[in-house]
Amino acid sequence: MPDRRRFLAGALALFSARPALAAGSAIHVVKDPGCGCCSAWIAILEAEGFAVTAENRGAAALQQHKVQSGVPLEMASCHTAHAGGYFLEGHVPPREIRRLLAERPSGRGLAVPDMPWGSPGMGPEAEREAYNVYLVGTDGRAAVFAAYGAA
Repeated sequence: MPDRRRFLAGALALFSARPALAAGSAIHVVKDPGCGCCSAWIAILEAEGFAVTAENRGAAALQQHKVQSGVPLEMASCHTAHAGGYFLEGHVPPREIRRLLAERPSGRGLAVPDMPWGSPGMGPEAEREAYNVYLVGTDGRAAVFAAYGAA
């Protein structure tokens, strides 16, 4: 039976091996109630240590929420989330969310337009198609924040 010191040392090692979360790691997701890929993205975020809450809205209310959040039409995807004062549109990888919250760039949020295959929640990463994560500026213009090549 392991003693207390070994147990604490092991727990500390496990905790420190996990990627550190930036302040404001709570994420609120607004989604369509029937969307399975949104639920898959939420499960990935939770597995990565984010505290996620979800709210279901019908199609019209969800689109209105996107507009009110400042998501440009060409950046739209299936769900809109919020973290640390930013929007997260679509299947944004946890790594980029952490980077956003740590660096705090000027802008409205991050977007992965459409629903690229192999992005988090959209199928196996080993079969990923190339896609970009965009930072949407305060002026609504988008610039590449991170690029993910095809697997």
